[in-house]
Amino acid sequence: MITIQAIKFEASEKLNAYIEKKMGKLEKNFDEVLSSEVKLKVIKPETNANKEVEITVIAPNKKFFASKIADTFEQAVDECVEAIEKQIAKKKKKSLKNRVKKILKME
Repeated sequence: MITIQAIKFEASEKLNAYIEKKMGKLEKNFDEVLSSEVKLKVIKPETNANKEVEITVIAPNKKFFASKIADTFEQAVDECVEAIEKQIAKKKKKSLKNRVKKILKME
């Protein structure tokens, strides 16, 4: 389940669709995702890089989080998703290492 929250502004349908597409790919590649929350903020004062995105992904026994600021919401979403993908890959690698260690101890 993906929850999108635009803080103090109305997000366009196009932006919501973009976020759902990106998060859908993330959830497809990591099937343990229970829920995802995306928060969108416009930072004051108005500068070039004033779009902030925070993404939280909840999985069993683990919470992934990324926060990025960029010129556009789409760019910030891309950077957050990339950061979370790296966190997930790291967790999967660590989990695999632990399973291998357990198997080797059993022998």
